[in-house]
Amino acid sequence: MRFVAVIVVAGLLQACGGKPAQKPAVPAPAEVIGAEARFERTDWSRIDGWVADEVEQAWGAFVAGCGALRARPDWKNVCDLARQPGARSADARRFFETQFDAYRISYGDANGRPKDTGLITAYYEPVLRGARTPGGAFKVPLYGVPDDLLIVDLGELYPALKGERVRGRLQGKRVVPYYERGALETNAALKGKELVWVDDAVDAFFLQIQGSGRVLLPNGQSIRLAYADVNGQPYRSIGRYLADRGYLPLEQTSASSIRDWLAAHPERSAEVFNANPSVVFFREERIVDASIGPKGALGVPLTAGRSIAIDPRQLPLGAPVFLSTTAPGSTTPLMRLTLAQDTGGAIRGPVRADLFWGLGHEAGMQAGNMKQEGRLWLLWPKGRTPPPATVATPGPTTR
Repeated sequence: MRFVAVIVVAGLLQACGGKPAQKPAVPAPAEVIGAEARFERTDWSRIDGWVADEVEQAWGAFVAGCGALRARPDWKNVCDLARQPGARSADARRFFETQFDAYRISYGDANGRPKDTGLITAYYEPVLRGARTPGGAFKVPLYGVPDDLLIVDLGELYPALKGERVRGRLQGKRVVPYYERGALETNAALKGKELVWVDDAVDAFFLQIQGSGRVLLPNGQSIRLAYADVNGQPYRSIGRYLADRGYLPLEQTSASSIRDWLAAHPERSAEVFNANPSVVFFREERIVDASIGPKGALGVPLTAGRSIAIDPRQLPLGAPVFLSTTAPGSTTPLMRLTLAQDTGGAIRGPVRADLFWGLGHEAGMQAGNMKQEGRLWLLWPKGRTPPPATVATPGPTTR
């Protein structure tokens, strides 16, 4: 138990996500942490936007996800049907309506009253300029996983902690928290772990927030830096840090406003970056097909506009989830079938999703501007009970 206690001190809550957001056109909803998801079976006609969505556009992402899900009992039959030669994306709506049940996702608010809306954000795959050796403009290193980083699966020690992993390092015979961002700057742990050097420290920092990205090398080759691990320290928003100190109004903190502030105060950049002790480590992946997105937590490539990151403690990873929200920074409806194929440390709560917007600068502008209110519906194989919550009896919606 002493060993476990030391590990827990290293930080049960780790973050590999938390995407920068531009100022929204409408007030953003607050995140809901601590509530449990409730699943209430509902009719397809009561899903906002289901009939109007081009469901077939999500078919490829669904079939790809089946490659990771079909070995699981809940998914075997439905995935086998989807992967048969006769299955077609043109019949996607009918397939989902006949093979799945739909559940409205809600939770109890602070007063125990049912609520079904939450925060919807977005993320993307950035493109940076870099080189394999330092020199000239390329001075900022991005790192692979250090050799002394320990990963402890608490579930192997205590079944009640299944799924909880923590990071640390050995100090003599003791396990202690791994180094924070500031300490890593002057530590030898990362020596020799440099993957590439890029030309912009702010881009490098935001790459860690997104979790993966591409680096364009001087010879024209592009490589992908994919998420490999984290140092186990909690994620802290530098936008919140700047707002708390009065440097930026909280409602105006965004990727672009943070960049502008750092450009105007370069001498403060280390202070601001170190306010977030979390560090993401990467691995290099060769890009075989430039049109294919990075892999999410499910282990399959993300599909722009159709893959989302969710809290796997609340919603089952891999499941189809219908999203009803508004377009980035606007009140224009955005309603579509998505697949829960990724996770992120800053994505917490039952009605909480992070929509993958795609590759490059334009996707980043859209993703950074998305901080909207939305609703979610879980699609689950017919006749099976969706985990982890107990299915509620059908009833009226709360809106």
